Amino acid sequence: MDPENKPQGPSPHYSLYQREVFKRGGETGVLPSFSVHPEELQESTKKKLNDRGYFYANSNAGLGWTDRANRESFYRWRIVPRACVDTNTRDLTTTIFGHKIPVPIMFAPIGINKLYSPLGELVPARVAGELGMPYCLSTASSQPIEDVARANDEGASVKNESNSIHQYDGPNGGDAKSPRFFQLYMGHDDEITLSLLNRAWKSGFDVVMLTTDTWQLGWRPTDINIANYVFYYQGAVGNEVGASDPAFMEKHGEELKKDSGKWIDHSVWHGKAHTWDKVKWVVNEWKKISAGRPFVLKGIQSAADAQLALEAGCEGIVVTNHAGRQVDGAVGSLDVLPEIVAAVGDKMTIIFDSGIRTGADVFKALALGAHAVMVGRLYVWGMAHEGVHGCRHVIRSLLADLDITMTVAGYRSIREDVWRNKEALRFSASGVPPGPGEHAKL
Repeated sequence: MDPENKPQGPSPHYSLYQREVFKRGGETGVLPSFSVHPEELQESTKKKLNDRGYFYANSNAGLGWTDRANRESFYRWRIVPRACVDTNTRDLTTTIFGHKIPVPIMFAPIGINKLYSPLGELVPARVAGELGMPYCLSTASSQPIEDVARANDEGASVKNESNSIHQYDGPNGGDAKSPRFFQLYMGHDDEITLSLLNRAWKSGFDVVMLTTDTWQLGWRPTDINIANYVFYYQGAVGNEVGASDPAFMEKHGEELKKDSGKWIDHSVWHGKAHTWDKVKWVVNEWKKISAGRPFVLKGIQSAADAQLALEAGCEGIVVTNHAGRQVDGAVGSLDVLPEIVAAVGDKMTIIFDSGIRTGADVFKALALGAHAVMVGRLYVWGMAHEGVHGCRHVIRSLLADLDITMTVAGYRSIREDVWRNKEALRFSASGVPPGPGEHAKL
């Protein structure tokens, strides 16, 4: 951990963030203001948010068995450490949709971020920009598309000594440009859909990600208990994308003044499923708008649907069960990842989502064939504690965790040593992980 004895390699030494925390505590007595242990972090978030904010981020479908299945899947895959490997430099970089990115981790689309911090989506967008990581904006954002794009650009332009250990420089000098994703909830008014896509493209979002598993919200009892649907409350947040959209406001502006749920009910969680024919339509429209930039389908849990997404013209998919928030009793996303990779992994970019909590989780998803992973609840918990600083602290901790995991496990390069390397893992069919809070008893 001696920073003077760290050879320069393809990636920054993200691991030095651990040393930074230790040194600050040892020399000045200043400790982190909250724990980044995932279970402790989730628990402390309860004290930072009111019930509406906390449960909106953490409610699961039904009994929460799908959420638990996600974590059990990670538990059953175990890393095989290798000895005496030169990991003095690491290469955590990868390429996604033509962009070289510093780490195979991106910010997942999460709506209504103003529930967690007054600046809402401006917080994670800025942190993603600072770290050179891909950011994905939700249609259910509580900030307009254009404002989030500016925050992401401002983060990318930050250059000072304090972030020098984690800022990534592109291969030709200067900051690498990570792809900016726009997650689309597609309503049944094509004019509004096209308006959203055009706004996203003009704001520098060059990949579209259509969510297919949330035409309407799943049954979430912990939200039912407190009528937790913020869009219907006076002074509601979450309408900002619609309220700033010219096509929507021309048609429904007056209605929105009377019914704060008009945007969300009409264009986001409208309750009317689309078909593969409609997917093909929106893929073609995005291609015309963006001059052929990639289109990604989010919500894939079977090899058959992955193949249909390929046939519909999608360049990528997100293997996800919406973090267990939509279908209770469903398969864990990591359980189905290998069969999906076998079906389309040589033809599509595969992004993994659902249940990522640690650097080891990232490692396992990549070893099973994902090109990159998405992180959601972790950054929300961080921003709920301390806004930009809290979000940055959690993500830098995750990067340090991944970097250290590769160092001590004996794997130097993501692309050469980890990705699609099933020899790096062993599967154990027995055992389940400790339940929430039980780690403290072990």
